[in-house]
Amino acid sequence: MEKNTKPLSPAEQALREAALEYHRSPVRGKISVTPTKPLSNQRDLSLAYSPGVAYACLAIEENPALAADFTSRGNLVGVVTNGTAVLGLGDIGPLAGKPVMEGKGCLFQKFAGIDVFDIELAEKDPDKLVEIIAALEPTLGGVNLEDIKAPECFTIERRLRERMKIPVFHDDQHGTAIISAAAVINGLELVGKQIGAIKLAVSGAGAAAIACLDLLVALGVKRENIFVCDSRGVIHDRREDRLDESKKRYQQKTPARTLADVMAGADVVLGCSAAGAITPEMVKTMADKPIILALANPEPEIRPELARAARPDCIIATGRSDYPNQVNNVLCFPYIFRGALDCGATRITEEMKLACVREIAALAKAEISDEVASAYSGRELRFGPDYIIPTPFDTRLILRIAPAVAQAALESGVAARPIADLDAYRQSLTRFVTHTGLFMRPVFAAARAAPKRVAYAEGEDERVLRAVQAALDEKLVKPILIGRPAVIAARIERAGLRLVPGRDVEVVNPEDDARFRQYWEAYHRLNARNGVTPDMAKAAVRRSNTTIAALMIHLGDADGMLCGLVGRFDAHFAHVQEVIGAAPGARCYATMNALMLDKHTLFIADTFVNDDPSAEQLADIAAMAAEELRRFGVPPKLAFVSHSMYGSSRRPSALKMRAARDLFVQRHPDIPADGELQGDALFNEEMRASLVPDSALHGAANVLILPNLDAANILFNVLKVTGGKGVTVGPILLGANAPAHILNPASTVRRIVNMTALAVADAGARSRLS
Repeated sequence: MEKNTKPLSPAEQALREAALEYHRSPVRGKISVTPTKPLSNQRDLSLAYSPGVAYACLAIEENPALAADFTSRGNLVGVVTNGTAVLGLGDIGPLAGKPVMEGKGCLFQKFAGIDVFDIELAEKDPDKLVEIIAALEPTLGGVNLEDIKAPECFTIERRLRERMKIPVFHDDQHGTAIISAAAVINGLELVGKQIGAIKLAVSGAGAAAIACLDLLVALGVKRENIFVCDSRGVIHDRREDRLDESKKRYQQKTPARTLADVMAGADVVLGCSAAGAITPEMVKTMADKPIILALANPEPEIRPELARAARPDCIIATGRSDYPNQVNNVLCFPYIFRGALDCGATRITEEMKLACVREIAALAKAEISDEVASAYSGRELRFGPDYIIPTPFDTRLILRIAPAVAQAALESGVAARPIADLDAYRQSLTRFVTHTGLFMRPVFAAARAAPKRVAYAEGEDERVLRAVQAALDEKLVKPILIGRPAVIAARIERAGLRLVPGRDVEVVNPEDDARFRQYWEAYHRLNARNGVTPDMAKAAVRRSNTTIAALMIHLGDADGMLCGLVGRFDAHFAHVQEVIGAAPGARCYATMNALMLDKHTLFIADTFVNDDPSAEQLADIAAMAAEELRRFGVPPKLAFVSHSMYGSSRRPSALKMRAARDLFVQRHPDIPADGELQGDALFNEEMRASLVPDSALHGAANVLILPNLDAANILFNVLKVTGGKGVTVGPILLGANAPAHILNPASTVRRIVNMTALAVADAGARSRLS
């Protein structure tokens, strides 16, 4: 963004108003400080502050390393600026730069779960800045220097790295350098050039440009092949003006004096300067298959359409989100700090930065994730000239970069708390990717221990294909795709997946399968007394992939199934009922949805099956829900929810919920349960105890049994969109004779992966009991 004194266009004015409203409402600013511990009674107060806090203070005094255990310091980064080089706005001062620093804090938290204090300092003297920032070391786990102008930023960072025993990282330099280096590596691979043989021309000699050059030299670019231009032209050995040390490193003996001169024959041009600095005529003179990094923001040194018109064989990256190959620092800085903080790194080394480069470059070559596919719907993203670096929405960045950084810190000798088990660490990071990572961990572990065969009724759906790829990578499942082989193959190719039908997945063609006769005859046997003729059986099997999946389970060709991505729940449920049927002893079916909120994980039943269940049915549903919770490794605590509270109403629905609770407690006295309870009492033990001192339910309830389908479904969907994360698992079908789960058309790839793991774990548990 640049300062603009011209009148704003209608579109720019609309953007301005939207941006100002975004920063103003509903709460001023973009970050806040939120307590992580309860403070609801006198005991909490005595632990949080005096006298209990003294024990934490004394422990840290005795062993300073314990600050990472007893305070937030190990997950706290200071984003520090003096406002002298804010975005493209220049020296606008620290107060005006505060919205940018708050924004940086949002990115740290959103992408890597790192807390931030934004610190804006009204000080331009480098010596004083170093003293101020260094004095903050007891508060912070790391320092991200931001928007400090060159050349002072070089000196400030160097001196802070020498003085402080925590990571110090100037993102404008090193973040840009890391992403740019990854883009260059992949670009050179595509055009078949060796990094040690290329000629590199550079427009700009500020902090970002110099950091890019230093990193590229570390990767193999020869210094004698680098030609840098600043605002006075080429940095050559006959320049009479005074050059700072960072520029002197790249002085050349050369007759070239302009950017046009040095771009002739260049293999790569790096732009960290100003809009329009590179012309189409300059691009025409570059070497075969040139790589152009035009990183000025918001207007690059040359627009991609102009560069391609001049040289159709070029590969170009910019800093803009509306063009392919966006060089965006968010690909790097949250994750390098995540890895550095988690291993207690005392500084960020060159090896840690190079580890970032390698992982970012490698991720661009992997098949795209479901988040990327959703964010860029309609665009075919695959490693190539228009996809040489990953997108900011690729949530796998943290899973690759943070462990690689932690390992590099260990090998560099700067990890104060080395991570012994990188695989376990990588698994722990999934909490930032899916929000269900920790919650689903027991289910995933059970699935990995004994992968089972799961049939996917919508085997042609791209979400299923992506989920199957992810599940195979996690070693969760033996997948069976029901669908037309040609369509499945085409969609695997379009999505850039590694699935190979016949090797990785079994494919069942509903139009031509050798088992067709066996399947329709089985269907006929099951339903002959329900008016189903042989011809009707044939038609039913031809018509419904869900019926095929259910028959596969019935005949022993599969262990579980997923369906429901297309069509109505009731239709799929009818097919499951007529083929798979109810489990022995199950007197009803039900569905349960899990919902991860900011403060609670809740299980809600029955969300899809029973319109108005009886007290007897509710007790059965509660028992099935409690059994399912154990699969997640969660002790069940049940609440039978009503508009009534311990007999405050004599309406039929209140009496039903009381009766359901009584039946459940009689049958399962070992499972904590209470009811009938109003919604505000579900999480408030003091309220319950004031009315019924002998309640068996202690703490907060985690399974909510609702009086009817409307109440359960409405509550689930309202909480899903208003309750914070709103991350869900389900619907989980309870009461069926096999793992058969009916999803809904809005299901994401991650939900399909989660439900795959659940189906496999369920199948394993059933096989052990049989």
